[in-house]
Amino acid sequence: MKDVQSMGDTRGIAIQSVGISKAWLPFLAAAEKGQPQNVTAMVEKFTVDLPKEYKGTHMSRFMEILHEYANKPLNFIAINELLREALRKLAAKSAHITINFKYFIEKAAPVSKRQSLLDVDCVFSGDKIENKPLVFTMAVAVPVTSLCPCSKEISDYGAHNQRSIIKAAVKFSKPNGLTIERLANIIEAQASSSVYSILKREDEKYVTEAAYENPKFVEDMLRDLVLSMRKLKEIDYFSIECENFESIHNHNAYAAHEEYV
Repeated sequence: MKDVQSMGDTRGIAIQSVGISKAWLPFLAAAEKGQPQNVTAMVEKFTVDLPKEYKGTHMSRFMEILHEYANKPLNFIAINELLREALRKLAAKSAHITINFKYFIEKAAPVSKRQSLLDVDCVFSGDKIENKPLVFTMAVAVPVTSLCPCSKEISDYGAHNQRSIIKAAVKFSKPNGLTIERLANIIEAQASSSVYSILKREDEKYVTEAAYENPKFVEDMLRDLVLSMRKLKEIDYFSIECENFESIHNHNAYAAHEEYV
C-alpha cells in the first residue's frame, strides 16, 4: 500500500516535535520497596523531530512503543530505552516523553500507626538526543499542612492553618536511586505537618499540636526545601513551587525557586 507519510515534502521546514499527546495507558511505577505499583498514566506528550524531507511521521509506532513498555517499571533506565527505541523506529535525532500519574505512598498515622495511602501527583519526563545521555526529570506534588507564624503570634487562641501543595522537580542524567518516596519525604519534612488519609483522635491531636509548634510561612517552607535539595548529590537541577490554600483569604500564597546544583 502507498505510504503517504514517507513521501517527500518540498516546503523545507524541519519540525522540532511531532507525535502524540493525551494517551491513557496502564503502567508500572517502580516502588522504593516491594513490587512495582500499578498506575493509570497519561502520556502528556511523546514526540520526535521530523526532518524537512519527510511529509509526516508514523503515529502508530508511538503507541506500539508505549504498549511494549507498559509492562516494564517506569524509571530512568526504562525511559532511556523507550526513547532510544523511538529514535530507532522513527529515524529521528531527538525524542521526548512526559508521563503523568498518581502514585500512592503507604503512611502510618503518628500515634495510632493506622496504615493508609497518600496519593501524590507524579511526572516522569525524558529528553533524548542521539548519542547523548538522557536528561530525566522526576516531579512530585505533595499535600502538606502549613500554620501561619504571624497568626500564632498575634492571636490569643490558636492560629490559622491550611493545606498546601509543594511541587518539586529534579533533573539528572544517570540512574541514581532517587525515588518518589524519598523525594516526597524530603518535601514533607519542610512543612508544619504532614497530612494523612486516616487519622484517629489521638493522631488528630498530635498533628494539630505538631503544626502549632512548627509554624511556617510559604517562604519558610520554600527556603528550607531549597537547603535540603542542595544536599542531594544525585541531581543536576531542581525547581520548587509552594502554594498555600489560604483559610482566611480568598487567594492563595505562593513561592517558587529553581537552580542548578
